Amino acid sequence: MKILCLWHATDDELSVIKHALPSDTDVVAPKGEYFSRFEASYEDLAADAVDADAFIGWGIPAGILEIAERLKVYAHMGSGVDDLNLPLIKQRGVRLANSRGANAIALAEHAMMFILSLAKKTVPRHEVTSQQGRGSFFPLWEPDTRASMLNGRTLGVIGVGKIGSLIAKYAKGFDMHVLGVRRNKTRAVEHVDSMHSLDELHHVLPQCDYVVLTVPATRETVGLFGESALAAMKPSAFLINVARMDLVREKPLYDALTSGRLRGYAADIWWRYDMGQSQPVSFGSRLAVHQLPNVLCSDNDAHNADDVLETSIQFGTRILVEFAEGKPLTTEVDLHLGYGPDVQ
Repeated sequence: MKILCLWHATDDELSVIKHALPSDTDVVAPKGEYFSRFEASYEDLAADAVDADAFIGWGIPAGILEIAERLKVYAHMGSGVDDLNLPLIKQRGVRLANSRGANAIALAEHAMMFILSLAKKTVPRHEVTSQQGRGSFFPLWEPDTRASMLNGRTLGVIGVGKIGSLIAKYAKGFDMHVLGVRRNKTRAVEHVDSMHSLDELHHVLPQCDYVVLTVPATRETVGLFGESALAAMKPSAFLINVARMDLVREKPLYDALTSGRLRGYAADIWWRYDMGQSQPVSFGSRLAVHQLPNVLCSDNDAHNADDVLETSIQFGTRILVEFAEGKPLTTEVDLHLGYGPDVQ
């Protein structure tokens, strides 16, 4: 079996993958110069893609799937698969499994950082204190100067998979009440006080002081947080998004944040506007949401943490081992749903 790594893997990384598989397995990676070794172009991969049996990596450059005539399995080392060409993967009969859970701890910690930073006004307090000195946040206990509490407050976790379950666990350390929303509400999760279906979202939101989005982007969830969902939230509530930006509509979010309908927002991911080949692709916020005073942001960076790379390679390698041994793929993706049967 020939396995193509879709990034400029080091010799040590190639060795980890190869040693887990049968001795006659050929594991290759692109060579040469690169801007980031975790990117590879069509030109970097084409020669090896044509006869590769398996891919492992974070993304597939345009055109590579079309020439990979022997491809049987793709070990995707990310969680979300909405940016992959699922119809073509399905058409080609390629099995797809992702590495859901590999970055769960890092993303859950990042979400908690956002929650605490919004609640405790970490950035504005630092900026005011560093620029103006002590006493600048007086008078005490006014709505604009006092911090929010987590103790006894309610957290809504929208999408209770690997990441959402960890966020619920961490929230319990702050004595929070946790409400979960997932596709299958009959599947109970430890640390979640009550589970609800997506149809009950507007019943859950008015109860929440904090709402965290960890749900995958699917036909059911794209645009889920538009005008009506944001209007259902408490004006004192905070919204945190560590999932996909397609879940939140930009204009209603901007209106809610600038009108006092929503207290604050934090996100690790941002919009990508693609209006077709004749129009330029736009990234980020067209309304400068990221520059609002009640917004915190990072740039798709939550997974950029200790242990995540090594764990992702472990998870991706496990997929290849399961395939080589003819076993069920533990994290196989349902190509119709766009996620695994254990998600949501």
